[in-house]
Amino acid sequence: MRFLITVVAFLLCATAPAAATEPLPTPVEIPAGSYVLHAQLYVPAEKGPFPTVIALHGCGGLGGRSEPVQPRYRDWALDLLKGGKAVLFPDSYGSRGLGPQCRVKDRRISGRRERVADIVAAQKWLTQQSWAMPDRISLVGWASGASALLWAVRPQLPDHASPDFRAAIAFYPDCRASSGLGWSARVPTLILIGGLDDVYSPPACRQMIDGARGRSALTRIVVYPGAYHDFDRLNLPVHQVAGADAAAPERGHVGSDPEARADAQKLVADWLAR
Repeated sequence: MRFLITVVAFLLCATAPAAATEPLPTPVEIPAGSYVLHAQLYVPAEKGPFPTVIALHGCGGLGGRSEPVQPRYRDWALDLLKGGKAVLFPDSYGSRGLGPQCRVKDRRISGRRERVADIVAAQKWLTQQSWAMPDRISLVGWASGASALLWAVRPQLPDHASPDFRAAIAFYPDCRASSGLGWSARVPTLILIGGLDDVYSPPACRQMIDGARGRSALTRIVVYPGAYHDFDRLNLPVHQVAGADAAAPERGHVGSDPEARADAQKLVADWLAR
């Protein structure tokens, strides 16, 4: 009887479909002047060189308690991998021994300074990698990472590597500072934001883009009328931010919008293929 049970169990295991294995990121260290920038790298299994995306986390940080890359960013990395792109996630907070910074009043990391420096370091490192196409490096950022992206694509940034970034995509950035400073971009830049985003300001982003017309590289903004902040996250019910979670915004609503996410996936693929 015991032999029969063993045989049945073996047959069940042999006939069951194999579980799909998810690509895991590779930790890398990037020289960045006086410090080392830690990052997580996803590279397609095929032979390169590849177009590459520098992906910029929000104020909640890059990793979770038990994972180097939060699911929200990992989901996008897997989408980009399917499109034949490598994805590099610089860890701006972990590299400096910091946790989430959403509700930290005296922040030691500035989007305009430290995070732009991380972007430049990551770009220079990528141009030295044989598997990366130096003329096809793009930027994608979320929330505070998207705000840093807006600084990194300004014409006034002198320290970027050559060739320049191919394109940039900013998910729900804080446009309020940039809109008041005559923002413009030197590379094609796309902004995606929910019309109901009450963490940041869709009108400020629209004003920023409108003000850049005629003196900027190609810019475009897409506002999703019924979507809130974090609309591209999977399986996150819309709710008002509450509590003192340092990984969550200080105010407003967050939550998924499947239709907006699906449209954003198409727009991201098209914008990066330019």
